[in-house]
Amino acid sequence: MYTAHPDRYAEMPYRRTGRSGLKLPALSLGLWHNFGPDRPVATQRAILRRAFDLGVTHFDLANNYGPPPGSAESALGEALKADFAPYRDELVISTKAGYLMWPGPYGEWGSRKYLLSSLDQSLSRMGLEYVDIFYSHRPDPETPLEETMGALHTAVRQGKALYVGVSNYSAEQTREAARILGELGTPLLIHQPRYSMLDRRPETGGLLDALDELQVGSVAYSPLEQGLLTGRYLNGIPEDSRAASDSPFLNSDAVTEELVGKLRALNEIAGSRGQSLAQLALAWVLRQGRVTSALVGASSPRQLEDSVAAIGNLDFAADELARIDKIVQG
Repeated sequence: MYTAHPDRYAEMPYRRTGRSGLKLPALSLGLWHNFGPDRPVATQRAILRRAFDLGVTHFDLANNYGPPPGSAESALGEALKADFAPYRDELVISTKAGYLMWPGPYGEWGSRKYLLSSLDQSLSRMGLEYVDIFYSHRPDPETPLEETMGALHTAVRQGKALYVGVSNYSAEQTREAARILGELGTPLLIHQPRYSMLDRRPETGGLLDALDELQVGSVAYSPLEQGLLTGRYLNGIPEDSRAASDSPFLNSDAVTEELVGKLRALNEIAGSRGQSLAQLALAWVLRQGRVTSALVGASSPRQLEDSVAAIGNLDFAADELARIDKIVQG
């Protein structure tokens, strides 16, 4: 029987999410990869237990995470039942709907029928009565935003979600979503954008500015850029890496000599700070407090521990930030 560590809240900083009453850990655990039937159940459980023991109270999912789709939610459901039932009120569990989940015209995007059906299925897989955060995973170009946001509002009214969010929305789409939700009486809590030292679009596209103006929180996904911002690629492409596989998210063409040179230069800065490259990348995303939480995956408890250790040094000198910008943008 799992018993959580008594000092689990001693080290992890918790940040208020926008203007809400909800605080999130600086690092959240994403179940995008490594949670499905192709991974040992014992390893999955060990990662979840270690995360909670380290103060990582937020577990992030989507309906299509796996593979196959739905399996990550099912895996979490088994872990909740076996290990975390006494701790449900200490956990923030989020899920999303928007990408392809089942065949036919009602199995993806942002219609009211799809979103609410998907949420019911997600709750069933996880064995939950509600999720803490329910997201629209991507904007639907053919469904009125009023319908998509209305479905999120309904989920809250039904007691199936406590808060709502959006992911992969532009700055203007986010402003409009926040306006609609505000009029309905269900505030937009959070946005989940892709953001890293190598992917600055939330900055250049004005999304972070919009979130500041709206007082909406943010959870940055892929802060390690699918593993590029770790030590794995400092000497090229390892045979067992994601870039060497048939992953649709990272391929070998992306790992150029120019990129490897940048990674090595960034790794030197990390070393001067007493950090690994991954820790530097996470600290950079969390700098200045503009991002509420950075979302990390893990294939082992040890990998998770390395990520969590980033919270030991989240401050940057101006010259460090300038050097990082020069390396990345040069």
